[in-house]
Amino acid sequence: MERTRSKTVDARGILLCLLSIVARSPAEQEVENLSGLSTNPDKDIFVVRENGTTCLMAEFAVRFVVPYDVLALNGIDLITEQAPIALPRGAEIEGKCGSNEAELRISWMNNAYSFRIFFLKEVQDPSKGKAIWKMNKMQFVYDTSETTHFINAYNPGKHTANSHRLSALVTPAGRSYECTAVQTVTLISSDHQKGVTVSMSDIQIQPFDIQGDFIFSEAYKCLSDQREQLEEMLPLILGVILGLIIVITLSVYHVHLKMTANQPQLPRDRSMYKNM
Repeated sequence: MERTRSKTVDARGILLCLLSIVARSPAEQEVENLSGLSTNPDKDIFVVRENGTTCLMAEFAVRFVVPYDVLALNGIDLITEQAPIALPRGAEIEGKCGSNEAELRISWMNNAYSFRIFFLKEVQDPSKGKAIWKMNKMQFVYDTSETTHFINAYNPGKHTANSHRLSALVTPAGRSYECTAVQTVTLISSDHQKGVTVSMSDIQIQPFDIQGDFIFSEAYKCLSDQREQLEEMLPLILGVILGLIIVITLSVYHVHLKMTANQPQLPRDRSMYKNM
């Protein structure tokens, strides 16, 4: 009887141990760089999947302009140069998904460069339960000792540029953000507080609430695209209004002709009034 009880206790202990291991095990994650599928050579496509389900998708073209110091010919003064950097195809990516926080990390050239984007989902209006997501932080790490982009850099080394109180790409929860116009963010670098410019365009991003695998939810267009769409539609709208005005004018004129045709015609020669 005691042996049976001990076996039961041991079995329960093993089961609890296995359950605790399963509970603590991280979600299985996959990351894919699908930039080769893009018809735009400057546009990259990144996908993060957890447990076989897409949890973060990002498509965009991005360029960096990084200022760095070069020693002048006199060997004393410093001159600031600008290094334009593009995101190459085949970059390595990592990602994190969560219910309220998400992250995308892209690195290349043996981690000489890395670009990190952080996303946050929050309730904007608690009384109405209105939730939004946004890009709340951006970070770019670069190495001025890498000579492809930085030529004769003074005091070369790794530097980190961070955003300050960033609130960008604000989008209603459950939708993707889409914008073809250029969105520019300035990061402050650890290299003497220099300003690193990050320019993103042809953007479509969704870090939360993706319903279909590899499929963006309904797009929320940025104000620039909405304005551009309105400007494109404006001639059509004006044409329709003008057409309606012409139709109404002709209709009124036609009715007026009918009404005047049914009225008795008075003689134009005043002498004829004597015989009336």
